[in-house]
Amino acid sequence: MAASGGAVKEVKSKAELDARIVEGAPVILHFWASWCEASKHMDKVFSHLSIDFPLAHFLRVEAEEHPEISEAYSVSAVPYFVFFKNGKAVDTLEGADPSSLANKVAKVAGPITPWEPAAPASLGMAAGATVLETVQEFAKQNGASQETSQVLSGKADKLEKRLQQLVNAHPIMLFMKGNPESPKCGFSQKVVDILKKEKVKFGSFDILTDNEVREGLKKFSNWPTYPQIYCKGELLGGSDIAISMHENGELGEVFREHGIETFDSEEGKLTQPDGKKGGISEPSSGLSASTSSRLKSLITSAPVILFMKGNPDEPKCGFSRKVVDILRQESVKFKSFDILTDDEVRQGLKVYSNWSSYPQLYIKEELIGGSDIVLEMQKSGELKKVLAEKGISSGETLEDRLKQLINSSPVMLFMKGKPDAPQCGFSSKVVNALKEEGVEFGSFDILTDEEVRQGLKKFSNWPTFPQLYYKGELIGGCDIVLELRNSGELKETLSE
Repeated sequence: MAASGGAVKEVKSKAELDARIVEGAPVILHFWASWCEASKHMDKVFSHLSIDFPLAHFLRVEAEEHPEISEAYSVSAVPYFVFFKNGKAVDTLEGADPSSLANKVAKVAGPITPWEPAAPASLGMAAGATVLETVQEFAKQNGASQETSQVLSGKADKLEKRLQQLVNAHPIMLFMKGNPESPKCGFSQKVVDILKKEKVKFGSFDILTDNEVREGLKKFSNWPTYPQIYCKGELLGGSDIAISMHENGELGEVFREHGIETFDSEEGKLTQPDGKKGGISEPSSGLSASTSSRLKSLITSAPVILFMKGNPDEPKCGFSRKVVDILRQESVKFKSFDILTDDEVRQGLKVYSNWSSYPQLYIKEELIGGSDIVLEMQKSGELKKVLAEKGISSGETLEDRLKQLINSSPVMLFMKGKPDAPQCGFSSKVVNALKEEGVEFGSFDILTDEEVRQGLKKFSNWPTFPQLYYKGELIGGCDIVLELRNSGELKETLSE
C-alpha cells in the first residue's frame, strides 16, 4: 500500500497498526492525548512533517483509548513517538522536542525524492516554520521563575500524598473511567466484571471526574493508561494483566495471599481467606520425586533465595519489587529465580511449599512468606532478628553494588530505557554514538531501580543520566560522549 501522502491517519486497532508496519515502508507513530497541551503542539509539527515526507506513513494513537498498543511499546508519557523502518522499530522519542522529531523523521523517512539527500525537516520545508514556532513556545513556557517552580514542587508533594491515600483507600482499588455501575469504557467494564467474578469487594475512583488524579497517577504508578487496579497499595496492572491473571487463577491467589475477603453472593456473607502460612511438607503430595528433588535443590542453592516474577533489576510485578527493595534496604545478599521462565517450578513450588502465590522468600531453606509478611517483619525489626539468628550478615552495601554494576562490562552505560528502546533523547544519542563506532557495551535501565538511580548520582558526583563508564571510570554524559565522537576520539578512549 502506498504511503499516506501527507495525511495523518488515526490507528483504530493493534492489528491495523501491525499490518501497516509489516509492509516495510517508514512509519512514524505518535502516541498522544487530547488533554495534553504538549501533544497538541507536537501534533502540529507531526502533521506538517507528513507533508514533507509523503513516502512515509504518519499514524496517531490516542494512548488512553488503546492501552494494548500503549503497553506494547512501553508508553509511560505523552507525547511519545516510535519510528519504524523495514518492519522494525528503530528509534523512539519521548516528550515535546520538535527539532529532534524533525531530525528523527528525516533519518527514518529518507529523501523526498531518490536523487535528493535526506535532510532534517526543520531546515526550510513545510514543517520548518512550525518547528521554530513550537520551539519558541516551549522556551517561553520553560522560562518560569524559581518561585513558580517551588510552588509547583509543593503542589506535586501534596498530590503525591493524595494519590498515596487513594491507592490505599481500599484493599482492592480500581481507578477507572466511570463507576462500577456505569463504566465509561470497555476496558473498565472488563475489569469490573472480573472483580465481580472473583467475588471481592473493591473501591473505585472515576478518573474522568478529576484530571489532577488522572494525570498524576500515570507518573505515580509509571502506568500510562486506565483502568489501573491496586491490591494493598501495589499496582497489579491494567485490563490485559487483570484478564490474564483471572484466567489462569493467579488473581485469586494474589487476593488470598493478601488477606482479601471474598463475598459469597448466594449466602450473602463474607468468606475469610485461607489463613495457612505455608510450610514445606515431606514428602510433597502430588509432585514427582524428580520435581521435589529439583525444588529442594533450588531452595538450598543460596542462604537467601527469592522466587519472584522477573529478576531483581527488572521485577515483573509490584509485590516482587517490594521484596527486592526490602532485601536491598537490609543489605542482604540474595539469589533469585524468575518463576515466569519455568512453569514446572512455578506450579510445583506452590505444592511443595503449600504457598499459593509469588513472590516466595526462603532463608536457610525455610519459607518466610510473601511480600506482606516480609514487609511486616521489616517494620517490626523481626527480619533483622531472623537474619542474625540464621547467620546471615548484612553483606553488600549500595556502594558495593554500584561498583559491581559499573564493572559488569568494560564499557557500561547507565541510561533511561534499553539500547533497543531508549526512554529519553539523550540516552538515545549516546546509544547511537556507541553503535556507530562499533563499540560493544553493557547497559542498565536506571528507571527500573530507584536505589541505583539516586545512588549513582552521589557515587559518581554526576547529577544526570545517561552516564558512560569505561573500565570502572566515569567518561561522562551525553555532551561529552558526542564531543568525543565528533572529534574521532570516542572509540580510542574506549579501547585504551
